[in-house]
Amino acid sequence: MTARIVFCACADRETASRLARALVDERLAACVNAIPSVVSTYRWNDAIHTDNEVLLLIKTTADRLDALETRLIELHPYEVPELLAIEPVAGSAPYLAWLDRETRPA
Repeated sequence: MTARIVFCACADRETASRLARALVDERLAACVNAIPSVVSTYRWNDAIHTDNEVLLLIKTTADRLDALETRLIELHPYEVPELLAIEPVAGSAPYLAWLDRETRPA
């Protein structure tokens, strides 16, 4: 099992909460942290935008990443949702075991 942390920005708390709940409920993520009041500056349609967003830190496994991506794209209201996955260099054995257990399909 290899852990992954996925970054995903949402426009508001309601969307972030809905996505987090669905991903954990469907066992695509073991845990999702919602970090409010993130200010994002980005280029979209040839214009620079600055928006307040909620950043999701989604904890999953490499085995569940493709399914998580598919579901996130289905649920997310953005035309191009952010989905960046990174591999942690270390983690406690009990936490990683819990992560693996909670993301196994039912």
